[in-house]
Amino acid sequence: MTYSNYKKMMKQLEVKPAKLKKFVKHNAPKERSCGIATKRCSRCGRIRGHIDKYGIDLCRQCFRDVATKIGFKKYN
Repeated sequence: MTYSNYKKMMKQLEVKPAKLKKFVKHNAPKERSCGIATKRCSRCGRIRGHIDKYGIDLCRQCFRDVATKIGFKKYN
């Protein structure tokens, strides 16, 4: 189950606390100590395409949007 589907289901079950508790027990994604899912984009929350170098902590799409504001220059 993907991250977004998990959150959508949680929102639907907020009105039924007993079913929500059972859903979380069986379907919540486990906490990761290593791997791709441990780091998320600080701006949008994406897991993939993460740039960690220099402490940027952005995905590649968000990096393209804010690169000039951060101080990176594009050379041809």
